[in-house]
Amino acid sequence: MKIAAVTACIAGIAHTYMAKSALERAAKKRGAQIHVETQGAMGMEDKLSQDEIDKADVVIFAVDTNVTERDRFDNKKILEVGTNEVVKSADDVVDHAYQLVGQA
Repeated sequence: MKIAAVTACIAGIAHTYMAKSALERAAKKRGAQIHVETQGAMGMEDKLSQDEIDKADVVIFAVDTNVTERDRFDNKKILEVGTNEVVKSADDVVDHAYQLVGQA
């Protein structure tokens, strides 16, 4: 399974990066490939390429604010959750992403 993700919190500092780390750990446990873009205080970092987005089976938005350039993700299955949920239970979020694409 291939996952593309965007993390962004209101302040753009702690939760943005904590959510990124949590998603990467949870995806690795499930054997998924993941690419995570952060949209924080430093702007967009590790920006997803259109190819990474196109090849993703699902996109996870772990956000508490708007996603910049959201139109890049048109026609993708999107799971949108808050950063706090990801920090607390990233495994459940990744499991939900698998269910969304029928790979429970």
